[in-house]
This record gives sequence, structure tokens and C-alpha cells, in this order.
Amino acid sequence: MKRLVWMGIGVAIGIIAFRKVTEAQSNLGPEGLNRAVGRLADGVYDFADAVRDGMRERETDLRSALGVEPEESARR
Repeated sequence: MKRLVWMGIGVAIGIIAFRKVTEAQSNLGPEGLNRAVGRLADGVYDFADAVRDGMRERETDLRSALGVEPEESARR
């Protein structure tokens, strides 16, 4: 019974190690690098969009607080 438990533990460790090695190999190749750069670029774009939205919100708040007309109606 003891041998069966240790054999099961060894098989589980082997499977986990195999999956980790396979994952590491896929991350080291050109495809993995492309995925990493793509995720980074998406993060930068999302951050820039959030900053722009915040700027628009703040500008609207400031214009309403100062009683200034929005740019669209000022041009007409």
C-alpha cells in the first residue's frame, strides 16, 4: 500500500513537471514573445484610453464649474 501511494505521488509530480516544462517552452519561442508583446501593447492602449476618458471627464467638470460653454457650442 505504501508503494502505491509513493508511486501515485511520483506520477503526479511527473505530470506537473511535464506540463510546466511544456508551458515554459511555449513561452520561450517567438510565438511566446509575440504574445507577451501583444499583451503589453494592449495594456498600454487600455491605459491610454483610461487616461483620455479621465481627461475628458475632468475637463467637463472644470467647464461646468467655471460656467464655460463646451467647445462644440462655442464654435457655432
